[in-house]
Amino acid sequence: MEIASQEVRKMAAVEPGPSLRSWIAQLEACGQLRRVRAEVDWNLEIGAVTRVNLGLGGPALLFENIRGYHDTRCTRLMTSGLGNRTQMCLLLGLEACTSDRAIVRHLKDTYRRGVPPVLVDDGPVMRHVIKGNDIDLDQFPVPKWHHLDGGRYIDTFCGVVTKDPETGQTNIGLYRGQLLDRNHVGKLMIATQHWGTHFARARAQARPMPVAVVHGWHDALPFCAGSPFPKNVSEYDMMGAILGTPVELVRCATVDLEVPANAEIVVEGYVHPDADGWQMEGPFAEYPGYAGGTPSPKPVLEVTCIAYRDDPILRGTLEGARPGFPSEDSILCAYSWSAIAWNILEDSGVGGVTDVWMPPVSTGTNIVVQIQKRYRGHAQQIANALWGTGAGQWFFKNVMVVEEDIDIRDPIALDWAFAFRVNAGEGQLLTFGPTFGSVLDPSTPRSKANPAKYGTGCWTRVLIDATRNWEFDPNPAWGNRRYPPVNTLEPELEERIKARWSEYGIGIDYLSEAQRELLTFRELKQRFSEI
Repeated sequence: MEIASQEVRKMAAVEPGPSLRSWIAQLEACGQLRRVRAEVDWNLEIGAVTRVNLGLGGPALLFENIRGYHDTRCTRLMTSGLGNRTQMCLLLGLEACTSDRAIVRHLKDTYRRGVPPVLVDDGPVMRHVIKGNDIDLDQFPVPKWHHLDGGRYIDTFCGVVTKDPETGQTNIGLYRGQLLDRNHVGKLMIATQHWGTHFARARAQARPMPVAVVHGWHDALPFCAGSPFPKNVSEYDMMGAILGTPVELVRCATVDLEVPANAEIVVEGYVHPDADGWQMEGPFAEYPGYAGGTPSPKPVLEVTCIAYRDDPILRGTLEGARPGFPSEDSILCAYSWSAIAWNILEDSGVGGVTDVWMPPVSTGTNIVVQIQKRYRGHAQQIANALWGTGAGQWFFKNVMVVEEDIDIRDPIALDWAFAFRVNAGEGQLLTFGPTFGSVLDPSTPRSKANPAKYGTGCWTRVLIDATRNWEFDPNPAWGNRRYPPVNTLEPELEERIKARWSEYGIGIDYLSEAQRELLTFRELKQRFSEI
């Protein structure tokens, strides 16, 4: 399934090693990038264009003419580089026709073989190093993405680098940041997040926490930064695994951290432990698709340095997925988070898992797990394994488990399983909680989603066990099965119908062109089986 086109081979010469520029060149060569040369406004217009483009499954957008940013340190912004499945396949080096199930399995296996980074002496990102009074984040075309946002958000599809002050382990996360003034960024921080742990340990030592925010590297960086890897897994190792080459890192100028040597922009600084210095941040139209919340005091990143390469490109995106309007998080959710959840289950000792899917529009809140059922309580074990992870802070609120005859990406198949394999009175619909959960989920009352008071949000979780009930005794009328057989065509009759289909004069002319293209032999066989 590897891509071996001449265009992709040429792109290796754009720049040594992966970078945002090599990724842009690859996208453009494959028809997945548009350069927007018409003047656009950073104030809402970029966000609106991006929203419509993502809704249409459109290409990456490189805005090259931004109002008020013609003679500044940075004049360009790129977005939507991971907004559709074609781009997802390009990132992984897979053919565009690769199935969703195969993409998840590919990532699942890729995440098992990390490629550690390497440290180099210098890199393009250190071409310009701005400190002191020269620091001015207003020199970068930071959009106001949504009209209900509390301000301009600079940290949206980046990599926030921190280090555990006790163990030295590095984390790269994706945490929003609001531009407050020329050298301060307001940050949403939750105690259960990985960098929240780093902050708590630095705070216990009464020390500020060093932070480096990477804006613009190969999109493998925000892809991995936004993925809920276990805390013992290095995101840099996962980026290397995806790209098949080590990430080259360079030391920061003012903090003890390492960042990709050919990143576009790196903002360095410290988050101080004293809450007296926190500033108002928010609201922001977040991942659930709602613009909820009110401004509240948040930790602040005090910028000590901005490093950037020649003619840098800012990378950003808008949040919020709703029906018909996905975000780049939708791609993260569907593929990366599904693969990680599958590995989490395997590492927890859960057997028989055959597929995992986190529907894009729910951005991690819902998850469906397909199994070869092996024992009573199999579904409950899956839910417990997922709910007990650190990733459960944001994900796995509602878990549905089905058997291998149910296509977990087909909402009609899931509805059928829910309708005829779930009986709440038989213990197949279970709630668990209250537990920790997302502070950004508007289904939780604000009084229970107060991170200042509780350190987290609050969820009561649901397990839908849509597998066939093993509490039933074998029934002679069903061939000694616990559940009646599915009503399908006999194989011989099915083959005869297929062989004579053209004789019947029914045809497939009534199908749309897109449906006919998708109607492969395998799918046709499945349709017959469902008659």
